[in-house]
Amino acid sequence: MKRSTLSYTDGTLLRNGRPHRLLAGSLHYFRVHPGHWADRLRRLAALGLNAVDTYVPWNFHERTAGDIRFDGPRDLARFIRLAQEEGLDVVVRPGPYICAEWDNGGLPAWLTGTPGMRLRTSHGPYLEAVDRWFDALVPRIAELQAGRGGPVVAVQIENEYGSYGDDRAYVRHIRDALVARGITELLYTADGPTPLMQDGGALPGELAAATFGSRPDRAAALLRSRRPAEPFFCAEFWNGWFDHWGDKHHVRPAPSAAEDLGGILDEGGSVSLYMAHGGTNFGLWAGANHEGGTIRPTVTSYDSDAPIAENGALTPKFFALRDRLTALGTAATRRPLPADPPLLAPRDLPVLRQAALLDALRATAEPVTAPLPLSFEELSLASGLVLYEAEPLLPPGEHEVTVTGLHDRAQVFADDTPVAVLDRESASFTVTGTGARVRLALLVENQGRINYGPLLGQGKGILGGVRVERRLVHGWTMRPLPLDAWTGRDTARAAAAAPSDGRAGFATAVLPVAEPADAFVALPGFGKGFLWVNDTLLGRYWEIGPQSTLYLPGPLLRPGGNTLTVLELERLGDRVALREGPDLGPSEEYVETFD
Repeated sequence: MKRSTLSYTDGTLLRNGRPHRLLAGSLHYFRVHPGHWADRLRRLAALGLNAVDTYVPWNFHERTAGDIRFDGPRDLARFIRLAQEEGLDVVVRPGPYICAEWDNGGLPAWLTGTPGMRLRTSHGPYLEAVDRWFDALVPRIAELQAGRGGPVVAVQIENEYGSYGDDRAYVRHIRDALVARGITELLYTADGPTPLMQDGGALPGELAAATFGSRPDRAAALLRSRRPAEPFFCAEFWNGWFDHWGDKHHVRPAPSAAEDLGGILDEGGSVSLYMAHGGTNFGLWAGANHEGGTIRPTVTSYDSDAPIAENGALTPKFFALRDRLTALGTAATRRPLPADPPLLAPRDLPVLRQAALLDALRATAEPVTAPLPLSFEELSLASGLVLYEAEPLLPPGEHEVTVTGLHDRAQVFADDTPVAVLDRESASFTVTGTGARVRLALLVENQGRINYGPLLGQGKGILGGVRVERRLVHGWTMRPLPLDAWTGRDTARAAAAAPSDGRAGFATAVLPVAEPADAFVALPGFGKGFLWVNDTLLGRYWEIGPQSTLYLPGPLLRPGGNTLTVLELERLGDRVALREGPDLGPSEEYVETFD
């Protein structure tokens, strides 16, 4: 058998038999417009790194069961070859679970919604689905390995499994599935720097790496006490952090990040910066976390206070980390520093208010009927909105209405008048009856599927039922709204459905462009909703912040007029604004929580 490019002996990492440090940075092709892949890889190399690492999100490639795609923004092979052109090695992290603050941790909704499915275990149906996915994915990675002339030098086995479970047979199955499909380069596991996490995720005979943001000496001591013959490898060095809606923007000061990176290097370690360039959760791909009964959805930006900012700009952290990396003398030359990408000039764009919210949504989607509310999974809907409607007969007087199993947020209307906004923690409201039927509408939003922890794979929509006092409401009509699958034609049809009532609904603006460039878009006066640019759903916005601008990549624009379409759920503004730069909100310092 051919020896892998990377190997190790006596605690030293080797590349083709010579001592080597893997100096990688995380850059996710699925969070960067393909038109920017080469530019961002070049910036990563200029940081002083010799490798890029990326996850592979299964749900991004197989949105519908059996329809696996590797085209356009999913062209993993093209991304890997571009990295090679920049002189970078590549580390691939194929999952099948990736976390990554990505919707459902990268697992497809059609898979996790299968009744009886047992995720990330030796459960036969789960392994069969993983094997089918790996049949399509892994040979594409294998043919780009360094041993075959490509740049792939390492492949991760699963992802931080020790934070989830202890099914060692499952982790071995993933390792064996990679090997059986042609992976011959270095394999490794990555888990948190505690005995519990390492016990759950590491495999005998495979390199055990750690993920952390501070105290590298403690992590190195732990790994060396358990695996003295293996090199110290920090597979994720958290030099920044992500944000949730309603929280502050997390930052990590450049001196703090540089000090702990220096600590890893002083320990003789290899490292991957998480993130080197964060990018954007375009569309509805942002995941969510949970604390108790509260869901905490992740924002659209994945800037993560990374050294290379969301639009590719070089930050003070870039230069602080670059100084540490280039001081090693391992980079042959200091790469030239690219200039920050240009931005469109700031301006205000007036909006044209168009279709009213409920009328537009009713006209856009075909109805599905059932005695009780159906979940997103039962409606074969991965993400977006569902408009649930029924007409219960209510006696005169006040009546409490309760929604059980609401995931995640519902706007409630009685006879098309807003009456309440519900979430998982507050899912009841009062309606006044007159002895006649009331047209009850609940617009339910999936705010992002949970990407980490024991609630991974949890369903969306109304998972229980709706009661008036103790009596269930039957006879439901549902309209699934897959917003991230809509084209410009779909948004135009929705916007033209009916005149606006001025409160919520669709609005459009035109952005004239002579030469396309990046922009940061703000929606002053708007409350909560979604923004499309021509045919692409850019992402969510929400006035609770922290971010108040959305990053618009220049490749989404064309010379001439560009249509911006807003679906506003609460309160329409009167203009869309291009800003001078990003506004990710008031900040607080990120603090690592490992003991």
